[in-house]
Amino acid sequence: MSEPTAPSVPPTPPVPLSALLAREDLGLRQIAGPPAPDTVIHWAHTSEMADPYPYLLGGELLLTAGVHVPEAAGAGAYFEDYVSRIVAAGGAALGFGLAPVHDAVPRALVAACDAYGLPLLEVPPRTTFSGVARAVWQLMAQARLAELRRVTEAQQSLAAAASRPDPVPSVLRQLAQRLSAHALLHGPDGTVIASAGRAPVPGTQEALRKLTAVVRPDTGPPDPPREAPTSATDALGDAQLAAYALGGSSGFVLGVATRRREPADHTIASVAAVLLSLLTGEHQSGAGAARSSALVRLLLGAAPAEVAGLLGNGGRWLVVHARPENGTPDPVGAAALGAALGSPLIDLGRDVVRVLVPAGREPAAQPGWTLGVGAPAEPDGWPSADAQAARALARARATRAPLVRHGTRPGLTELVPRADAAEHARALLAPLAAGPALTETLRTWLSLHGSWDRTAVALDVHRNTVRQRITRCAALLDTDLDDPDVRMELWFALRQG
Repeated sequence: MSEPTAPSVPPTPPVPLSALLAREDLGLRQIAGPPAPDTVIHWAHTSEMADPYPYLLGGELLLTAGVHVPEAAGAGAYFEDYVSRIVAAGGAALGFGLAPVHDAVPRALVAACDAYGLPLLEVPPRTTFSGVARAVWQLMAQARLAELRRVTEAQQSLAAAASRPDPVPSVLRQLAQRLSAHALLHGPDGTVIASAGRAPVPGTQEALRKLTAVVRPDTGPPDPPREAPTSATDALGDAQLAAYALGGSSGFVLGVATRRREPADHTIASVAAVLLSLLTGEHQSGAGAARSSALVRLLLGAAPAEVAGLLGNGGRWLVVHARPENGTPDPVGAAALGAALGSPLIDLGRDVVRVLVPAGREPAAQPGWTLGVGAPAEPDGWPSADAQAARALARARATRAPLVRHGTRPGLTELVPRADAAEHARALLAPLAAGPALTETLRTWLSLHGSWDRTAVALDVHRNTVRQRITRCAALLDTDLDDPDVRMELWFALRQG
């Protein structure tokens, strides 16, 4: 008979057998096999087949009432064959139910489980197999919730670490703390740039150095270069090793060594790898230093047009306003959005993320985000483009569109000299000059064809507030806002602002 393949366990958190034994409502008792703390189960399955091997996937707690056991089983090799097949299939443990078939667990079955190292549980008559299965799923759900909570807390702490003045060491320290791990950042030449945490066993650093070579891009012969995997795992004694390539072909690699591998460890390490990719990408390209130089010059009084060249694009730019469809923006999500739009120039606000994108990279709709895009602008036009993007985002949210662009098509406004149009707009809208909220409400309300509900959504206010503001605008302007000619003239004036 061929060797059995490795059991295919589901991608769910395993349940320690000890946790199931601790459930007083079940009354389970282990009577054979290795200690419960060393055993985990992935599901529960009931079978009365004499050979359960074809029906097991691995990782099960197999439950049986012994219906399949022949009367003369105690005198032969029946139980040895039965237990050996469970072990060969990857079964994690065996539960034997008392009554109605057997009053006690057969001693030959206890001996076979001890011989093959299979934990054996005695299931009392009052406990149903369905009750045991339900308890397994309950424990599994609790484990999944704890895992999700652990990942969420780790994401938040890693994002906070990335915003510190020393982001790379801070991220490594936080990762080492969250995983109780030894974390190393290797440069493109294989040297250790930074590290955190204590190595679990001697020789960890050398083992990680060898593992990082597996995921580091091969830039030499053969031609074309070897395509390296993005991650790799290995073991050194009791230590679990993992390596993650950062930033595609940058050559930086994150190495992690832990005492044991928990289900959420890979997800947490992957978040750290994304953050380190952004940080090392800036270090590698020098773009981070250029942006810092541009910021310093702006703070010292330089005009935007004078420092725009340091940002890596000599032409026009697009201002993008983005808001997540659910919740508020966070640093990790903002960085991912910037990467998707092709720009690291990100401003994370309380409710909105603003991204400055080279005009040659046309933004596309992004899953989970609502976007507003201003018209392409030179540096001296960025403030106007910022206002355009804000209005486009408000319109996108009100109309439930994933992306709205500010219109740039020439219209009737181009027929009027800009100075004359601006003067007319100031005179017409002068009664509203003291109330910016009124002006913005009127602008949004007109852009949405007088819809109270959509305007309320776009401005994040109650629809009654919109009505009160529009009524106030009509009174201050002394005009009829239901007149289409009035609306057209006001819209013309507002577009000059």
